[in-house]
Amino acid sequence: MPGRTDSSAATDSPDARPPGSDIRTARPAPPAGTAPSASTARLPVERGRRGPARLLPARSPYRSQLRRIGAGRVLEIGCGTGDTLADCAPGSVGVDHDPRSVAHCRERGLTAYTADTFLASPHARPGAFDALLTARVLEHLDDEQVEDLLRAYVPYVRHGGGVLLITAQEAGHRAGPAPVRFTDFPLLRAFAESAGLTVRRTYSHPLPRPAGMLLRANAFVLLAQVPR
Repeated sequence: MPGRTDSSAATDSPDARPPGSDIRTARPAPPAGTAPSASTARLPVERGRRGPARLLPARSPYRSQLRRIGAGRVLEIGCGTGDTLADCAPGSVGVDHDPRSVAHCRERGLTAYTADTFLASPHARPGAFDALLTARVLEHLDDEQVEDLLRAYVPYVRHGGGVLLITAQEAGHRAGPAPVRFTDFPLLRAFAESAGLTVRRTYSHPLPRPAGMLLRANAFVLLAQVPR
């Protein structure tokens, strides 16, 4: 897996394959019954909203992205306190490394687990979900952790289901907390292909790519599909 990739050439159009991405060797998936190390290592703890924002209804910044992966059940990895999970279809499930975030999700009536408790839950069945989502998580993991995470959770998505990977652009990356490395279009594509996914589209959201230099909310988005 290539290391840090600071691609200044990425645009809203499909990206080019990163140099060297075709020479990576595959590693075996984590043993059954164990949580992937990526799900519990070096992910940021989501902080509660402060000031006037606490009085406003929480809304996911990824509502339009969720529509792109259909209306079915979503497995969200790195669900935080559940703002995006709350916009997912009934039956969707969140996984987060932080027990406090999981407890907050459950207080909201959402279904959420830590990585280990998810594996012991009735929801951990191959093909049980229609889509997988992970947003603002992969940049906080090293290459091996990302590959382990995707290989561990993609099997829970049905054949033909969608996968949505979202990472921060420059302004969001600088805002932290402490990303491991900049994860842009080429690196997202490399991760998706390493996990055996078919990449359907990459694009910048909510504004075109140049806005990522100044707008923290701007993100790289990769839409992929689990092969049928």
